[in-house]
Amino acid sequence: MDVTGIAQLSTSLADTGTKQAVGISVEKKAQDIQSSSAAALIEALPPVQSTPNLPSHIGSRINTTA
Repeated sequence: MDVTGIAQLSTSLADTGTKQAVGISVEKKAQDIQSSSAAALIEALPPVQSTPNLPSHIGSRINTTA
């Protein structure tokens, strides 16, 4: 193997490492954006209000026979 081949191999390995580092950084940023968007959606949900007109036993059992 000549010196030129070694230099090209070294350069391509360095480029690959840089591309992977950039890809990981972009992926982390995308996850951060998704996390903040999900948190904003959860905070935007209206509070759950109970219905005072219904008896307390309604909704506590599931009829599994049909």
